[in-house]
Amino acid sequence: MKFTQVFKKFPRAFWVANTMELFERWAWYGLFAVLALYLTNSTDDGALGFTQSQKGSIMGTVTGILYLLPLITGAIADRIGYKKVLIIAYIILGSGYFFMGEVSSYGLVYFAFLWVALGAALFKPVISATITKTTDDETSSIGFGIFYMMVNIGGFIGPIFSSKLREAYGWKIVFLMAASAIAVNLILVLFFYKEPEREKSTESLGTTLKKSLTNIVTALADKKLTLFLLIMVGFWTMFNQLFYTLPNFIDQWVNTSVIYDSIANISPKLAAAIGTKDGTIAPEMMVNLDAGAIILFQILISTLVMRFKPLNGIISGIIVNAIGIGLAFSTGNGFFVILGIFIFALGEMASSPKFTEYVGKIAPKGKEALYMGTSFLPVAVGNYVTGFLSGDVYQAWSDKISLLQTEVAKRGLEIQEIGDGFSQNDYIAKAGELMGMTNQQLTDFLWTSYNPSKIWMLFSAIGIGTVICLYLYDKFIIGTVK
Repeated sequence: MKFTQVFKKFPRAFWVANTMELFERWAWYGLFAVLALYLTNSTDDGALGFTQSQKGSIMGTVTGILYLLPLITGAIADRIGYKKVLIIAYIILGSGYFFMGEVSSYGLVYFAFLWVALGAALFKPVISATITKTTDDETSSIGFGIFYMMVNIGGFIGPIFSSKLREAYGWKIVFLMAASAIAVNLILVLFFYKEPEREKSTESLGTTLKKSLTNIVTALADKKLTLFLLIMVGFWTMFNQLFYTLPNFIDQWVNTSVIYDSIANISPKLAAAIGTKDGTIAPEMMVNLDAGAIILFQILISTLVMRFKPLNGIISGIIVNAIGIGLAFSTGNGFFVILGIFIFALGEMASSPKFTEYVGKIAPKGKEALYMGTSFLPVAVGNYVTGFLSGDVYQAWSDKISLLQTEVAKRGLEIQEIGDGFSQNDYIAKAGELMGMTNQQLTDFLWTSYNPSKIWMLFSAIGIGTVICLYLYDKFIIGTVK
């Protein structure tokens, strides 16, 4: 069938669903790409000034819950209808994003983000199911290709807008942007979304939920599947450092002005479009190179790894991931950080699609869908573990404020505790004054004295450990999967 003929076969619900996916990802990544900075940066910059541990707890726990909830929310959608669930999801998401920008206490921010996660968990299974039900054997390949393209376009556009908006108008505009994107989706679902045909269940909601849980437990009774999913927790733990930890690392340690200056020498307009008024590159703009690379190169990389066995593709991708994440965290040189992010993206393009394919391959015949339903579990657990590493471990090993506080205590200097009326920026300025250093000299001193980049070894080791476990698993537990 010709490409143009395939396009004509898609019903309106397919295109509306894809458009809603784009705006939802715009809202989510527009916030998530800068969330680590918003939670931990200095209060006099408009951020919340939380510790890295508090950041890790919020992001890790809530996002982990988000990936577990679709087990329940998918069953609810099948029971009461896709359109109703989408309307509820958008009301929760829109109000959640708005509320997050209005509160500043740890407890309320935690609750608001959990509220957002509930909305996202209601949205996720409905949109995927809509794409499934509006495609057939002839159109599904192209249909899901379009869907994942929308995911990445939304994930690429969102951080660009949030980066430029927060610089121009402050942090609150980021949450208003996210809420506005969800408002567009609410209009789309109310006036343009037609629910695809589905089998209406006569079961009670409780029975439906019990069946869903029973199916997961049945699949996990296969020890081979469970072991594979446990191993893949390592991949997701390493992968998530890109969003949880790298923005903080870049913000605290990386000199991005050299990148801005190099771009400005070629095109001042491009440098102004990408960079900040201070002549630097915002961390979220650098991390966003990952999504940009996927949009440009996913088809090429997928073609190259198409002939790989699924596990070989996963292993190759994770090795490249480990190299990229290690390079990004091992240096204060902005150019090497960018190179590390690009290398990481290449590995992501090779490994992520093969993960789903591999789960399908190891499933017994007739149980493919049942096994696929478990694929979110390592994502959920990986997010939770990431929260600990990005929180407690990063704070102890690499957080600039924590290392400076250690040095201040070592020198016996008297500086007021960070809190109301005395921000992180105030603390850094006072420490620099007492130690006779400029801000940059202080950063260089802490980098040399405390080696915050050593955290790269932990993140890369998790990736390499995952690769070793996958190789041993395939060789001794399950055998070769073709």
